[in-house]
Amino acid sequence: MSSSSPSLPRVLNTPSVHHAPLISLAEGNASFNNVHFWSLIAPTFGFKTYLLLFALSGFPVAIAYWWAISKLGPRLDDRVPVDRKPLTEFFEIRDAAFADEWKDRKVPMQILHDAYFDGKVDFKGDVLETLEQRNHYASFEFTYELFKYVFCNFFPEVIMHSQNQDENQIRDNYDRGNDFYYWFLGPRMIYTSGVIRDPTRKESLEELQDNKLQLVCEKLALKPGETLLDIGCGWGTMVSYAAKNYGVDATGVTLAKEQAAFGTERIAKAGLTPDQARILCHDYREIPAGKKFDKIVSLEMAEHVGIRRYHTFLTQVYDLLADDGTFFFQVSGIRARWQFEDLVWGLFMNKYVFPGADASCALGWVINKLEGAGFEVKSVDVLGVHYSATLWRWYENWLGNKEKVLEKYGERWFRVWAFFLAWSVIASRQGSASLFQITLHKNLNGHPRYEGIGTQHGIHVDARRGENVTSERERIAIDDDPAY
Repeated sequence: MSSSSPSLPRVLNTPSVHHAPLISLAEGNASFNNVHFWSLIAPTFGFKTYLLLFALSGFPVAIAYWWAISKLGPRLDDRVPVDRKPLTEFFEIRDAAFADEWKDRKVPMQILHDAYFDGKVDFKGDVLETLEQRNHYASFEFTYELFKYVFCNFFPEVIMHSQNQDENQIRDNYDRGNDFYYWFLGPRMIYTSGVIRDPTRKESLEELQDNKLQLVCEKLALKPGETLLDIGCGWGTMVSYAAKNYGVDATGVTLAKEQAAFGTERIAKAGLTPDQARILCHDYREIPAGKKFDKIVSLEMAEHVGIRRYHTFLTQVYDLLADDGTFFFQVSGIRARWQFEDLVWGLFMNKYVFPGADASCALGWVINKLEGAGFEVKSVDVLGVHYSATLWRWYENWLGNKEKVLEKYGERWFRVWAFFLAWSVIASRQGSASLFQITLHKNLNGHPRYEGIGTQHGIHVDARRGENVTSERERIAIDDDPAY
């Protein structure tokens, strides 16, 4: 018999993904409305007067609206009751002024995480477990610091997004030190989502990444002798794996010098020659035109391209791809119907973790851009929960290497990354952020579409097991361990 009262979300406890308590499943504020926003200054006196009023008051009205709606807007639904609990139940507060200001109300998440980074507060328990309880003590309203960052940093960088900006941000980030990244990525040194293959157990991080490497290569239908271009290749693991296991002529491109050096060494350790695989250290804009590649892959690099350059980048990929080739595009993004937590999380990520990565957009936007550049979509898979599983393992690795991180990089870097990894486990699991795997080819009349039937993995299911059928031949793992 059905009940008129709304049912609670199901609380699942699975070994592959971090368990979410009921309070973590509460829906947030998703009240922003473009119609309301633009109608705040009504064109009562005609269009010219409306433009004048908007020019004079649009900026302060925008700030007031965003602040008010983020603070006062209703939750998407109230199936999960949310009660306030004192901050001191979850945190050791070391700053008297901070303690006094927030003793009787929820603290905005931006203020809380900055206080944690500055040592004003400490988590009493595990960072991830405490953030699962965030709805008891934190709010996601816009603050002065968020407005300041949006208007003084985020918007100008989105508008400009120059090659010099990319170079400075990428090298400052990814040339920080290979050991820094090893301490959470592990020996595979892959900074993109893995893939769960067996949800009945907790697969290791290395298993998740090896699952992903195989899946990408199978979706690309790599064949010996084909040319493969990996744009944004990171530390070169995909390049080595594809060349070693599928016999392709693989080229990787990265802007980070330390990544290029590491990847070149990894290729050699895999027993590959420069004729079989290589890493080029330069901007994606500098990939020589004229040469065509049979297969192109880009794993979570396009976010750094930026909204302004997105179409140009995709047009460049189109021109580099052979007419009968395949493009595999893995990109992270947000949900179209976002909640304010999603927005606050995204701005945190842009400021502290991925500066310049402003092109993390909704799936519909990404597909429109790809089709506008001349591609046809062959398949799409949404892997947000797989990313959550990957991030959980990164988080555990980071905590396990705490003393090494503190000794070389200091307390603040440890705190920022612990918070980033923990909050992102939640964001990816609940849909605030997601991951899209998109397989594409040129939308030409003469494209041999029938050749791709066998690699449309979503429609090939073994009815006995309910599992996707993949090639069972043995793969050689790229498992040299730098052991930082």
